[in-house]
Amino acid sequence: MKNTLQLLITLFFIQSCSYITGPEGMFPETKYDFLEEEVAPNLSIPESLDDIDKDNHYPIESLALDDVARDVPKPRQVFSSGGASEVQLRRLGELMWIYVETLPSTAWPISKNYWEASSYKILSADAESGVIKVAYENETTLEMVIEHGIKESSTEIFLKQLDSSNKNITEVESIKPEFQMIVDYIAASVENFSGTSLAAQSLNENKKARIFTQNKQTVIELDLSYQRAWSSVSRALTAGNIITNDRNRDEGVFYVSYASETQPGFFSFLSFGKEENEEGLILGEEAAFEVQVKSSGVKTIITAKAANGSIEDAETLLSKINESLS
Repeated sequence: MKNTLQLLITLFFIQSCSYITGPEGMFPETKYDFLEEEVAPNLSIPESLDDIDKDNHYPIESLALDDVARDVPKPRQVFSSGGASEVQLRRLGELMWIYVETLPSTAWPISKNYWEASSYKILSADAESGVIKVAYENETTLEMVIEHGIKESSTEIFLKQLDSSNKNITEVESIKPEFQMIVDYIAASVENFSGTSLAAQSLNENKKARIFTQNKQTVIELDLSYQRAWSSVSRALTAGNIITNDRNRDEGVFYVSYASETQPGFFSFLSFGKEENEEGLILGEEAAFEVQVKSSGVKTIITAKAANGSIEDAETLLSKINESLS
């Protein structure tokens, strides 16, 4: 009985399909109808249409070579997204510079915009070298140099005044007002500026601080004079909450104490008598180090030695100093 019912249902569906798509169904199948079509004769063009009007209704006038503009304007500078923040005017003796916490490729277009908006004429602007020269006061030239800073993703901007023979006649106090106006301009512009110059990307690669291993010892190499390197390391020790117990500038040594950051354990509340600072460093567990600052040609080398002889501890300290350099 069951098999008979299944057979009847199958026959019903077959009959239904034939009723719907069969030759006489509601929607007959036509995909093979083309096989029954007769071949029609080839199309022929009447003789009256053989003579086509071939006149050029849209002639192109020939241009003489002299009519072509030879001076092709440079394309506008292309920008891609970026960002920035802190801007400071810094000074060390007779050296003054602007510190901007953003990449040089972002500082470049902002700095160039400053001179374009000023009353001074731009004599040259080379994005690859980061140098802008403008015609300044009393027939002198003011040279702006944009470089990668010591800190990662930072910029340093220098100004130098040159006479007609290209001799450096910079006096910090005389150009300090210009420095301040540039600082104000960059500080006002950088928050609303979301661009980076693709032409100045190479400036991002010339970093002034590098940390690497040399002769099985971790070192920091600074592309700075000894005077500025010493000042930068001193500032980094303070910024990194590294305690300076003593220093000897003549020998280039800082005697410091530093404790690695520790994760609070289950019994950390029992650590009586240990003072904890804001960075979570246990000041009762610091280790003693010597930080050596040594001039090497036009560069300065920074090394560290732990009193307990631990190479790992010395590397940890140097990493902290490197992070805090600015």
